[in-house]
Amino acid sequence: MNKNYQNLIHRLEEISRLKGVMSIIQWDQEVTMPTGAAEARANQISALAGVIHERMTDKILGEYLGELSVQKHDFCAAEQCNIEEACREFDLMTKVPKQLVQAIAALSSRGHAIWVQARKENRFIDFAPVIQEFLKLKREWAACAYPDSSVYDANIALFERGTTAAEISVIFDQLKEALIPFIQELEHHTYQPDVSFLQGYFPVEKQAALARRISEDIGFQFDKGRMDVSVHPFCGGSHSTDVRITTRYNENDFIESLYAVIHETGHALYEQGRMPDASDLPVSESLTMGIHESQSLFWERMIARSRGFCTHYFETICTAFPGNLQRATVDTFYQAINACRPGFIRVEADELTYPLHVILRFEIEKDLFEGNLSVGDLPEVWNEKMKKYLGIIPPTDTVGVLQDSHWSSGAFGYFPSYTLGAIYACQFYNALRKELPDTDKNIEAGYFVPIKNWLNQNIHRQGRLYTPQELVLRITGESLNPQHLIHYLKSKYSAIYKLNT
Repeated sequence: MNKNYQNLIHRLEEISRLKGVMSIIQWDQEVTMPTGAAEARANQISALAGVIHERMTDKILGEYLGELSVQKHDFCAAEQCNIEEACREFDLMTKVPKQLVQAIAALSSRGHAIWVQARKENRFIDFAPVIQEFLKLKREWAACAYPDSSVYDANIALFERGTTAAEISVIFDQLKEALIPFIQELEHHTYQPDVSFLQGYFPVEKQAALARRISEDIGFQFDKGRMDVSVHPFCGGSHSTDVRITTRYNENDFIESLYAVIHETGHALYEQGRMPDASDLPVSESLTMGIHESQSLFWERMIARSRGFCTHYFETICTAFPGNLQRATVDTFYQAINACRPGFIRVEADELTYPLHVILRFEIEKDLFEGNLSVGDLPEVWNEKMKKYLGIIPPTDTVGVLQDSHWSSGAFGYFPSYTLGAIYACQFYNALRKELPDTDKNIEAGYFVPIKNWLNQNIHRQGRLYTPQELVLRITGESLNPQHLIHYLKSKYSAIYKLNT
């Protein structure tokens, strides 16, 4: 093996492992860390971020990359990808001062603790300074990292590189135009699914057992992962052999925790399904967050909210909660878990209203970075958009502007990934059904192995060999197309609400 390439791999693996340590202490912060340790943890995260930055901007690493870039055509595709990705990261990181990287990392840790308390006490005023400081730091970061891009485009690039706010706006405008009047039509339609049997008392221990069973059935390997509880469900961990998912439980609503687990399991399967022989190298890393979200939404929406899935697990669910679902049938259960019910909480939203939750956040972030919205006006604008898009106004900021953890960690530009992921998921699912025509029967039989294997082969183990645009074209034969999601939603909900009868 080329000596310079060997040295590069050694350094990239070390950086990956340091990032794994960072992921674990961030997971610990949200799951097990005592609240009194928040300041110490912020300092620890800042220090580790500085060490990682030093490793990623080391001059010797730059020398290796300079020589290898000239010779990269002598390497195979995977090796070329490692070189190109390392060059991109090195170029990006050397533009950003270490002190700025540490400041953002420290605020991400400190901001999370402030958000948790502000959300609990319904005090946006306590969290507003965190947002204000992040906007300042993120503007500084954008000026360094992407001086030729708009500030918001630079932040989007962290999660959806190669995509701009203008391109996203075109897609989101199509969704708004199609979905807002359709949701209103369903709200006023004569037939409404019965959702009353989803309310009641559902013991947490039974919810946890059910969620664990279904997660394992889908393919999550618990010897290489674990499941815990956090304020906001997420998937983290340090490696493909140490993947950690969380959920939260509500004794009066088992659907929330169950589908949060299925969603995070989709993320986890992506991580556990990465290239086994290159798990610490750039080539095996996931693509954009849109592709990552496509995997969580693929399982949560396309699979787990299908009638076949409901058919397979209906008796299991009834057994877990005897007495709660006595009046339900497979059909009414399927309709109930998919009912269109405009609500305040994004993570609890149905498929149809979910994109509007994302579009609202995207538009707010865009206005914040473009200077068209002040932080102090955020709750009012949030509520106005909720009224305009979903016809409801949050009674508190806790279920409004304070509900998501993303801004507390500085993840501005992440939200569009959810709906881009939903579009990807829909296209991937259509491609899967063409290649594997027995998919519907397999879901109803609880046989998920062919689906997981197809995703492993076509997406998870492709790593970063292709751009998202190239990947979706290879799998589906066309570019990202929101009309697939629109058609899917209208067809599904027209049937559920019996619009054509």
